[in-house]
Amino acid sequence: MVFGEYHFQAILEDEAHLPPFKGSTFRGVFGWALKSVVCALKRQECPSCLLRQQCIYTKVFELPPDLQPQGKPHPPHPFVIEPPLDPRTYLPPGESFDFTLLLFGAANQYLPYFVYAFQEMGKIGIGRRAQGHRARFRLLAVASPNTGIIYHHEDGSLSPGALLDLKPMDVAGPGPPVDEITLTLLTPLRLKYQNRLQAELPFHVLVRGVLRRITVLASHYGDGEPSLDYRGLVHRAQEVQTVQSSLYWLDWERYSQRQAQAMLLGGLMGSITYRGELGEYLPLLRFAEKVHVGKNSTFGLGLFKVCQASGD
Repeated sequence: MVFGEYHFQAILEDEAHLPPFKGSTFRGVFGWALKSVVCALKRQECPSCLLRQQCIYTKVFELPPDLQPQGKPHPPHPFVIEPPLDPRTYLPPGESFDFTLLLFGAANQYLPYFVYAFQEMGKIGIGRRAQGHRARFRLLAVASPNTGIIYHHEDGSLSPGALLDLKPMDVAGPGPPVDEITLTLLTPLRLKYQNRLQAELPFHVLVRGVLRRITVLASHYGDGEPSLDYRGLVHRAQEVQTVQSSLYWLDWERYSQRQAQAMLLGGLMGSITYRGELGEYLPLLRFAEKVHVGKNSTFGLGLFKVCQASGD
């Protein structure tokens, strides 16, 4: 699966009043901005629009049921927005901030539209209204780990080589023997097991969530479902022990523009240490580190880091 990672640098033009976790705020305004940028028939509803089969917005945000692939799980969004992890709820004018956009598969070809959408997002503003408007910002630059700066506001153009160094990211074979790892949850993790959100994280529940994420992304944006011993991986994961945990449940509130109501979301935060035969799981976890795992990953939930006992 082709994987793109793009780091955006911006500066606030107004004071910003934002929630402690800013992912849903960024995602919501990004959706409005992208639709305004690419929509040709602005009075037409997406499901009945003549252009929906070729529309970037529907492919990214609202794929109509008749366009969804048959015989495959519902396609996930081909992007993740990693917002600033700064928990402050007030940012003054002139404050700079960064965020990251992850793109999967063919969605990388839409990067110019996404950059333009974030420029428009800066004009719309983010966060709670203050003095009659939301906090506006100016997009300064976009960088890629592979190619460096690919966009700068002074010249206003995207580097022709922005997409040339994209590398496919796949699940590699078993890693070296590892008997202990520590998982640190950087944003709330929402995993379901037996149709219920889990307030604990046994290793097999984590592995099930990682395998689901890998499979659905590879099926829709890669070369198809990877050849993995799913049943064996889950079975052996049940033998892995939790030796230390500081996990806790964090509830937070987001406002859904689509549903016009506040919604309470919760997820696991903290760290947990596992011990057992973990070598075969490390490549899977490294993949999931990049793409996030669990519900609501598009606005940055399910971000974690793995540390081996011997150090990375």
